[in-house]
Amino acid sequence: MESKSLVLVEELALKKQSIFMQSPLRYLLRAMLASMFIGFGVIVAFKTGNLFYVEHSPFTYPIAAITFGGAIILIVYGGGDLFTGNTFYYTLAALRKKMRWPAVIKLWMFSYAGNLMGAVFFAGLIFATGLFKDPSSTGFILSVAEHKMNTPVTELFFKAILCNWLVCLAFFVPMAQKGDGAKMFSMMLFVFTFFISGYEHSIANMATFAVSLVTEHPDTISIAGAIHNLIPVTLGNLIGGAFMMGFMYHYANKPGGEEIIK
Repeated sequence: MESKSLVLVEELALKKQSIFMQSPLRYLLRAMLASMFIGFGVIVAFKTGNLFYVEHSPFTYPIAAITFGGAIILIVYGGGDLFTGNTFYYTLAALRKKMRWPAVIKLWMFSYAGNLMGAVFFAGLIFATGLFKDPSSTGFILSVAEHKMNTPVTELFFKAILCNWLVCLAFFVPMAQKGDGAKMFSMMLFVFTFFISGYEHSIANMATFAVSLVTEHPDTISIAGAIHNLIPVTLGNLIGGAFMMGFMYHYANKPGGEEIIK
C-alpha cells in the first residue's frame, strides 16, 4: 500500500513546520524560491511554445507542456516550498494528529504569500532582461493569460481541483520509486498531464500573469483579471490537495488498515 510514502509526507510536513518555527523568514524565502522555479518553467514553456504558436502549429501546447515539467524538478530538488503541495502535506499531517489546524492555516498563508512575492519578483527580473521586449515573442503567453483571465469562475474552480490533484500526485507517487531518473520522469509526466489538459494552477498562473503584466499587453490583461482567476483557482487547488489527496489518502490508509487486510 501507500503507507511508507504517507509517513514520508508526514515527515516532510513536520520538517517544513520546523523550518517555519525556527525562522518564518527562511520559510518565506523557500516559498519565494518555489514560485521563481515555476517562473523558470513558465519562461521556457512559453518561449519554446511561441516558436510553434507563430506558425499555428498543433505542437504548440505539447511542446510547452513538456518543457514546463522542469519546474517541478527544480522545486523538489532545489528546496522550494509550494503552496499547492502543502495543501496535501499539511492536511494529512493534521488528520493524523501530527499538526494542529491553526498551524496548518498559518503555514498555508505564509507559503501562498511567499509564492506571490516570488512570482512578482521574478517578473521584475524578466522585465529587466528584455526577453519579451519584442512583441513577436509574447503572442503565446499573452493569449494564454488573456484566456485564463476571461474564463468563467465555475470552470476555473473545477479545473483547479483537478489540477492540484495531479500536482500533488506528482509529488506523492515518486516517493515510492527508486532512482532519481524514475522520480523525475514521473513528476514531468504528471505535470505534462495537467498542462496539456488545460487545468488551472494558482502559482503557475501567478507567474504567467506577473510576466504578462510587465510586458506590453492589451487591456484584456489586467490585475483585476488576475484576481478574477486566482480566487477560484486558489480555492479549487486547496480542495484538490486537501480533500482529493489529504482526506482521501488518510481514510483509505488509516493506521491498522494493512493488518486488517492481512
